[in-house]
Amino acid sequence: MPSPSRLASAHVAASYPLAPLTWEVGFTKDPSVPPAELVPAVVPGAVQLDWARAKGLPDYTVADNFRQFRFAEDVYWVYRTRLDLPKAGPGERLYFFCGGVDYRFRVYLNGELFHDQEGMFTPFEIDLTDRAKQGDELSIVIFPAPKATPTPEDRTQARLSNKPPVSYGWDWHPRLIPCGIWQETGIQLRPARHFRAVDFRYRLSDDLTAADLDVRIETSDPGAGGASYRLLDPDGSEVVSSATPEARLAGIRLWWPSGEGKPELYTLEVLLDGAVVHTRKVGFRRVRLVMHEGAWDEPARFPKSRSRPPVTLEVNGRTIFARGSNWVCPEIFPGIIDEGVYRPLLELAKGAHFNLLRTWGGAIINKEAFYEICDELGLMVWTEFHLACNLYEGEPNYLRVLEQEAESTIRRVRQHPSLAFWCGGNELFNVWSGMTDQSLPLRLLNKLTYELDRDTPFLPTAPVDGMGHGDYRFRDEHGREPHQIFASASNTAYSEFGCPGPSDVAYLKTFIPEAELFPPRKGTAWQTHHGFGAWNMDPGSWLCEATIAHYFGPASSLEELVERGQLLQCEGYKFIFEEARRQKPVCSMALNWCFNEPWPSAANNNIVSWPHRPKPAYHAVKAACRPALASARAPRFGWMSGEEFRADLFVLNDSPERVAAGTVEARLVLAGRSVALVQWSFPDLEPGRNTKGPTLSFVLPRFEGNTFRLELGVAGRAELDSSYTFACTNVAERRKPAPGERFLNG
Repeated sequence: MPSPSRLASAHVAASYPLAPLTWEVGFTKDPSVPPAELVPAVVPGAVQLDWARAKGLPDYTVADNFRQFRFAEDVYWVYRTRLDLPKAGPGERLYFFCGGVDYRFRVYLNGELFHDQEGMFTPFEIDLTDRAKQGDELSIVIFPAPKATPTPEDRTQARLSNKPPVSYGWDWHPRLIPCGIWQETGIQLRPARHFRAVDFRYRLSDDLTAADLDVRIETSDPGAGGASYRLLDPDGSEVVSSATPEARLAGIRLWWPSGEGKPELYTLEVLLDGAVVHTRKVGFRRVRLVMHEGAWDEPARFPKSRSRPPVTLEVNGRTIFARGSNWVCPEIFPGIIDEGVYRPLLELAKGAHFNLLRTWGGAIINKEAFYEICDELGLMVWTEFHLACNLYEGEPNYLRVLEQEAESTIRRVRQHPSLAFWCGGNELFNVWSGMTDQSLPLRLLNKLTYELDRDTPFLPTAPVDGMGHGDYRFRDEHGREPHQIFASASNTAYSEFGCPGPSDVAYLKTFIPEAELFPPRKGTAWQTHHGFGAWNMDPGSWLCEATIAHYFGPASSLEELVERGQLLQCEGYKFIFEEARRQKPVCSMALNWCFNEPWPSAANNNIVSWPHRPKPAYHAVKAACRPALASARAPRFGWMSGEEFRADLFVLNDSPERVAAGTVEARLVLAGRSVALVQWSFPDLEPGRNTKGPTLSFVLPRFEGNTFRLELGVAGRAELDSSYTFACTNVAERRKPAPGERFLNG
């Protein structure tokens, strides 16, 4: 094999035109035997999608059609193309550039091995100038999906590889393991001396008004000189021009998260011999993870141990409560993800008053477009590496590939102001993973983030001590609702919690056969799309028919079932988000599980259905995440007539602005009748502070219907108003508990 190809930077791909190639793809069980058939391939994309197009296979998102691709994970896939090379002039060179192949692959030129790589997040390139001619054959052979063991066919098969484990099957993702060229790929004509990468680093002054810049420009000929850069402020005016890495910029306009200020972006232009060869947006901010107020006072007694680790976000010197969600892969096949996929989802996230997204470690490291849009919208990104719910033991080859993949990721992502902090992965310290802070992969990631991005915080995993994951149901096996579970908790952060709800009826009809729609049954598309049997702690997940029936009785139609299930999801999420905010300053964040999904779910904890269709819960969460609002804490969702309904009143303020004093008027609405309960005059609220008011009470009468509302209105300030729905059963209609079941309200 010729000398190994230099691992490439994504920057160079964006700096010179990338001419696409015409590809074909086919599979073989033996890599020494050519594929029996080749079909047209779309790059970037996925071999499964190419095969489905060529063979007329049915839509993989409908029913259980995804099973048609089970064979694809155990064969070798071969991409082939004939090189269509532009004519290189004097002083020009031809490169084959590939942004990423999923997952283990080899590259051949006219049958000769030129590149051998494991890992999908590291781009590569091959200098073709003196090696290839017009019409030569270039092929990429992709190995079968890595599997630690033949069985069980679940996420544990990914534990010895750096391939995201989600595609091996999850409670919201079918077992469908993507494969293929998933990033931009093609031929580049570059000057012999060309730009390769830029590293934009800076150190803010203590008062955050100035920055010492350190801008390193990499070229193909480091000793030749001629590289420089200039920086344009958010208005387009040049504020720095330098031919040396170091410079100082005064009068900084800071990048702020959404709701805290403007996400100010500067334009960095890289010049080579006076010509602009690369442009990107950059921003200035300081992000820290700090201890919450009073954290050093705990534990209070001897013998003392360490206090809980810091997870409170401090941005530009200001403590910020993180309101947001867990971001998962927006498509099963990462090769089809682009700005058009990312943008509508991220705009929904901003519209929900979110300021932080946790990019969950079981999925891919997101593409550049994701971070660029987050930079623009002011969405902070908690970036996890590609480890989740597995025991990654640190076998030598695994560590070698992890280092390669992590370094590529850090060098690319660290230049985005939206990056809030790094995290080793999801739930690695839990019993099902069995890792600790002594595990070699986590020690390696800590080392790499320190060496390559020292000023960005690092967490080994989530949760760490003090943080909370779960619950993910509206009603657990003990009859507890979110109202009891979270009001009695005291966590530094709720980085995962869920309330499941069904998708809307019109959407369900697009992927569940009509004959299976109602009543929902196991063994049908309802189960395939996670309505049943998706989570081992609740055989009814995620539809939870028994929970719905507990409050409202059996549903007589699909429309009734969906409406009731969506109500539970709305009210559950509303309560948890607001309760987390009420627990400031100990609690620092509320991130629900989850925001989006990669394919249609019949029922799930997500608030946006695939591809970008908001569920009613999205609007409930949006209301609960307003920077300031009147809020009520009730002890439960389910009530009976004759009981004394109670609720504590609050005004919550996460904003950087004062909230002026006002008056909250509380009333109940029962069967169309409005009952005034209490008026509460609250004082001015300082930025980021809450205030608690009185406890209201009212004996519930018998009334027609099975729900009632608590409405909070702030005179003259409708933006602070809130509304909560509760279930109520007339005493005479109260059903008897099932065997082993108990009711919290008697």
